[in-house]
Amino acid sequence: MQQIFNFIFKNSYRILFLLLIGISLSLTIQSHSFHRSKVISSANYLSGGVYEKVNTVNEYLNLKTENDALALENAKLRSMIFNTKDTATAKILDSIKGVKLQDLIVSKVIHNSYNVYENYLTLNSGELDGVKTDMGVINSLGIVGIIENTSPKYSTVISVLNKRTQINAKIKKSDHFGSLNWDGKSTGYVQLTDLPRLALIKIGDTIVTGGQSVIFPENINIGTIAKIYRDEQTNFFTLNVKLFNDMTNLGHVYIIKSKDRDEIINLEKKVKDE
Repeated sequence: MQQIFNFIFKNSYRILFLLLIGISLSLTIQSHSFHRSKVISSANYLSGGVYEKVNTVNEYLNLKTENDALALENAKLRSMIFNTKDTATAKILDSIKGVKLQDLIVSKVIHNSYNVYENYLTLNSGELDGVKTDMGVINSLGIVGIIENTSPKYSTVISVLNKRTQINAKIKKSDHFGSLNWDGKSTGYVQLTDLPRLALIKIGDTIVTGGQSVIFPENINIGTIAKIYRDEQTNFFTLNVKLFNDMTNLGHVYIIKSKDRDEIINLEKKVKDE
C-alpha cells in the first residue's frame, strides 16, 4: 500500500494533468455533436473489430462441435437416400427395328468391370423380371453385351469388352458382315474381323448388328470405323471400331426379349439332327 501512495505522490502532477485532460475532453465531447459522433464511430469501429476477432476464435474453438453435427446430418441424409427407391428414369427409346417397346426390360447397371480381359456387368433385373440367358443388352447409344447368368433378382452380362464375346455385325450401308470381338487393349474400341475385301468401306462408316443371330435384332448401333487393316495373306479386312457407348460409364440399359428365339433354335437344331 505504501508503494502505491509513493507512486501517486511522485507522479501527482502527471496524474492531475491526465485527469484534467480527461475532464476537458469529456466536456468537449458532450457539448459538441460533431466530436461526440466521431467518438461513437471510433468506438463502434474498435468494438466491432474486437467482436470479429473474438467470434473468429470462438468459431475455431467450436469446429469440432460443428464437424460432429455435420457428420450426424450426413449420416441421416445417406440413410434417407439408401432407403429411398431410385427415381431416376431411363431414357425411353423411340423404336428399335424388329423390337417392340413391350419386349424391352428396363434395368440398371449396379456393377461394371472394364479393366480386365474378361469383363462383366451386373444388372438389378433377373428371372422374376423375365430375364433369360443369351438375351441381348443395349442402351440408347448401342450394344452393351449378352446375358450370361441369372438369379431371381439379378443377372450378369458378358460385356462387349470381353475377349470371349463374338457378335455378328455388318457395315450399315451394305450387307457385308463379320465377327465383332475385342482385343483387350482399349475400352473405347472393338474389332470387326473376317470382313470380305470386296466390301466398300471407309473410315467413319457406321457398324451395326448383322441380325444373323437370335440375340440382337438387325441394325442396332455399335460404332464407327476408326482404322482399316488389310491382311495381304487372306481376302479379309480387320476393322478397328470406335464404340458409340462409353463402356466405363453405364447407367440404365435395356434387355431385349426375343419371343422367336426358342423357336428358331429348335428349328435349327432339328435341321442339324436330320
